[in-house]
Amino acid sequence: MAQFKLRFANQARADLAELARNPADAKRLRAVQKALGLLERNPRHPGLQTHEYSLLSGPAGEKVFEAYAENRTPAAFRIFFYYTATKGEIMIVTVTPHP
Repeated sequence: MAQFKLRFANQARADLAELARNPADAKRLRAVQKALGLLERNPRHPGLQTHEYSLLSGPAGEKVFEAYAENRTPAAFRIFFYYTATKGEIMIVTVTPHP
């Protein structure tokens, strides 16, 4: 059962669409989808290794967090998000490979 509702910024939607378009990224897409499911249920799930990302902030100054969709992988994908003013809602900002 979902404890949080996920909303997606336009950039996050574009990131996911780009992943879905490329058949070579099917494994990465599954990893991102799994991480989004974990995020929906428990943003503090140990597998996500969620932590604050101080280089970004939300539009109203919200703290932005980074969650791992992949680990120990070159250019591993990360999910950046913040908690919205609406209780129980998370805004996914972007889904991107980590340099």
